[in-house]
Amino acid sequence: MDKQRDFVLRTIEERGVKFIRLWFTDVIGTLKSVAIAPAEVEGAFSEGLGFDGSAIEGLTRSYESDLLAHADPTTFQILPWRGEVDPTARMFCDITTPDGQPAVADPRHVLKRALAKAADAGFTFYTHPEIEFYLLKSSSYGPDGPEPVDSAGYFDNVPGGTAHDFRRRSVRMLEDLGISVEYSHHEGGPGQNEIDLRYADALTTADNIMTFRTVIKEVAIEQGVYATFMPKPLSGQPGSGMHTHISLFEGDQNAFYEEGAQYQLSKVGRHFIAGLLRHANEISAVTNQFVNSYKRLWGGDEAPSFICWGHNNRSALVRVPLYKPNKGQSSRVEYRALDSAANPYLAFALLLAAGLKGIEEEYELPAEAEDNVWSLSDSERRALGYAPLPTSLDQALRFMEESELVAETLGEQVFNYVLLNKRKEWQGYRSQVTPFELKSNLEML
Repeated sequence: MDKQRDFVLRTIEERGVKFIRLWFTDVIGTLKSVAIAPAEVEGAFSEGLGFDGSAIEGLTRSYESDLLAHADPTTFQILPWRGEVDPTARMFCDITTPDGQPAVADPRHVLKRALAKAADAGFTFYTHPEIEFYLLKSSSYGPDGPEPVDSAGYFDNVPGGTAHDFRRRSVRMLEDLGISVEYSHHEGGPGQNEIDLRYADALTTADNIMTFRTVIKEVAIEQGVYATFMPKPLSGQPGSGMHTHISLFEGDQNAFYEEGAQYQLSKVGRHFIAGLLRHANEISAVTNQFVNSYKRLWGGDEAPSFICWGHNNRSALVRVPLYKPNKGQSSRVEYRALDSAANPYLAFALLLAAGLKGIEEEYELPAEAEDNVWSLSDSERRALGYAPLPTSLDQALRFMEESELVAETLGEQVFNYVLLNKRKEWQGYRSQVTPFELKSNLEML
């Protein structure tokens, strides 16, 4: 760590960095930033930077408000969009109390705690997110809703289109920040794009997702358009998901791989999937944390609505992708409910906890879904045991408040804050009179 600190201090001097932004997130996953001068960096490493935690959503209670942000030198990167005028860098922070204890409501710490539990069981947790978002002409909208930048579809090549330049610029910027990109393409909705980040350990991935959202927003501003990670911004068009590929490693061996097993999927992998399925409802209020998230989950297209798993079945909640011969290390499972607006630290912590619970308790994996689950009737789905995911944030919160797994993984303070904050959102949503009701009822009744 000392070597890393020296490297940061040397780079700041050599590159003439004028400002260093210290980044962390609140419980909902909003990025927070405070800029310090180069002279303050050593202090940010050794003592941390003091701030009022009670002013940050869910971070602390008012009577214990003093917190410290400790810069993590391993996350140092120069921000490419700032250019050569006043070069600016960033570091993610770990939040502590004045006596050096991790702040219980720091989302990064919640994930670190879950990863430590996995490490005690001999596992490292890797994730690979496919992040979807919409590019709109602006953040304003008329009676027909927001206006996308194009009317292209899945994998479409749009000569001279905004999205090409946008994706090229974004990918270059992400690579400059040390974030490896695997694919980028136009998605199914008009103005919808997807950029997939390369596999990394879950903490690095969560940091990368927070950086990714900032990069996408910055490039959009630069190009005169607007980017949104809202789960379902356009009625009648696909929502934006963040399908996440997951694997556990024991040392350098993929714990999900077993040669000769069905789909080359090991017992550990099967128990892990069973854990994801059994606890899917309980973790939904975090993996799908907004009222709008449930418009995506129940809006058709490729969003999963029912709790089941399948081999290469895109209608299932958990998918086991096609096995590549001689590539056992690439064995993985894909969780398809997560959306692009989730707090990645809390979401990954809960996905890991659910899977580990399945391994610990040796949950039995139910039979796989071979059919397109959406095309079955309700009674067929019931007969096959495919329970629905929550249909609303309200329902998701009811599952969550009964969950020991979620309470234990998030810790009491984060657990209570999420419930409180999200109930408030649901009440605000429920009490409004929508254009739909006015259009349907005003003249008729």
